[in-house]
Amino acid sequence: MQATFCQAIPPKLPYPSKLSPVYRLPTRAKMISMPERQVSVPDADNSVAAFWDYQFLFVSQRSESVEPVVLRTVDGAIPADFPSGTYYLVGPGIFCDDHGSTVHPLDGHGYLRAFVVDGNSGEVRFSARYVKTEAQREECEGKTGSGRWRFTHRGPFSVLRGGKKILNTKVMKNVANTSVLRWGGRLLCMWEGGNPYELETETLDTVGRFDFDVTDDSNLSSKRGFSGGFWDFAACLLKPILYGVFKMPPKRLLAHYKMDFQRNRLLIMSCNAEDMLLPLSHFTFYEFDLDFKLLQKQEFNIPDHLMIHDWAFTDNYYVAVGNRIKLDVIGSLQALCGMSPMISALSVNPNKPTSPIYLLPRFPEKLFEDRDWRVPIDAPSQMWLLHVGNAFEQRDKKGNLEVQIQASACSYRWFNFQKLFGYNWQSNRLDPSYMNASEEEELLPHLVQVAINFDADGKCHECSVKPLNNWSRPSDFPAINPTRSGNRNTYIYTAAASGSRHLLPHFPFDMLAKLNLSNNSVSTWSVGSRRFIGEPIFVPKGNEEDDGYVLVVEYAVSIQRCYLVVLNPKIIGEAGALVARLEVPKHLNFPIGFHGFWSADC
Repeated sequence: MQATFCQAIPPKLPYPSKLSPVYRLPTRAKMISMPERQVSVPDADNSVAAFWDYQFLFVSQRSESVEPVVLRTVDGAIPADFPSGTYYLVGPGIFCDDHGSTVHPLDGHGYLRAFVVDGNSGEVRFSARYVKTEAQREECEGKTGSGRWRFTHRGPFSVLRGGKKILNTKVMKNVANTSVLRWGGRLLCMWEGGNPYELETETLDTVGRFDFDVTDDSNLSSKRGFSGGFWDFAACLLKPILYGVFKMPPKRLLAHYKMDFQRNRLLIMSCNAEDMLLPLSHFTFYEFDLDFKLLQKQEFNIPDHLMIHDWAFTDNYYVAVGNRIKLDVIGSLQALCGMSPMISALSVNPNKPTSPIYLLPRFPEKLFEDRDWRVPIDAPSQMWLLHVGNAFEQRDKKGNLEVQIQASACSYRWFNFQKLFGYNWQSNRLDPSYMNASEEEELLPHLVQVAINFDADGKCHECSVKPLNNWSRPSDFPAINPTRSGNRNTYIYTAAASGSRHLLPHFPFDMLAKLNLSNNSVSTWSVGSRRFIGEPIFVPKGNEEDDGYVLVVEYAVSIQRCYLVVLNPKIIGEAGALVARLEVPKHLNFPIGFHGFWSADC
């Protein structure tokens, strides 16, 4: 069965009413731009073409490539010094079932793609498989031979047309669709609300749910924070409902992990299930060695209603930027009655003009200062943090400490749980207007640099937030050379919007930007007309920070094709930055992925 797309009706009138009509270069950042290819397409910017291009970015792919397929090289070639290894990319694979329901992209079942690169021969083999989670096996009727799908789990962000609505407690379905990790010989696909699923590294066969061994003793575990009093009592009342009725795990494991290459450690983070509904937050951090042996576990209790999607670490701290949320009582009742998605029980909480940043000690016994970690740093900006590129700390000879965070963030005024990716559960379609509606670029996802300065006694005397390199274009998925994680870096790569298309000026992204933090410059590579890109991944090759290659998937929606693109990061912005482009067969064309991972051959 070939790729299929959700049936939707294109708008009769151009959308939205307010759009940024032109692309304006940043006035302060030095910018170099060199598109590798521009394709002239008549009427590419009319509302119908823009609408359908957006839909094809989220095309459902029901086929799996069990046997690897050798990709055809259409531009350039894999260079002889390219490291051998595998680029894994995970994301939702299916959005529409055979019974009239369309789910939000975040609720689509995990579809793992693997690009195996042979550095000696220059050959790239592609395969793709669904992650056979418990929910996937239940909702895919392929086991009966029909090959049909029926969504029975709502998911947190969706409403089903063909399923049970009222008191449908099948909400937290683990779709394993957000991030992928290869660590200690295991391949894991992770989701935001449950344990990961393990797959075979070569065949991509699903092994089963992977449970981290978090058993510990008093030497490994510590618990710090407050006693919640009334709210602890409320949590005790909620737990039987959340765990028993809604089948939520006690610890909500986050999809974003970190790797400390200096110590050869895997870092993961979890929150308590009840934190979603109560004004308290329980953050638990775990550190594992290459054998998945637990090295340490620390729990921090914070009296604030926060949501964390991504986070960071430095040599001595876990860094959590708190997105403030609140319980929406009316939305909760509507969600329980099936009138709206379950996520409508929550909304952003813009009651403060600042953003709380918690610097939580990784190794308390090693800290120089005696600062109370329970007191957050108030960043002078109301920003909703999306993804972290990197964070690091540096101390001068006088003992003064600076902590820097590089991330993508947006405004509370723009962020809306129910409208992410333009999902419209009422019309059962994806509407591009939400992602492209604002004329104020600072409201949209963009890169920021947060700098926090402490004196030798641990007193914070300055915290600043500014656009990274004065780069103001809508951007997300910041990436660095992974060996620099937690340490000072010079370069950061991001997917960005050129703004060249009038009706899709901000999203999907059509440009890769390299930010040089040492000279405040930005250089870009553009993918071309009616073509988009996803998250960039850096493949290290040598000792220099930008010595390697950048991988990114190109989605040529106008011809329904996907390409693996290899770029030379040293000359992005110059002719020849494109090293190779390899074509995925059309019958295996896949929807946009979320997060990927490069695994070098040992």
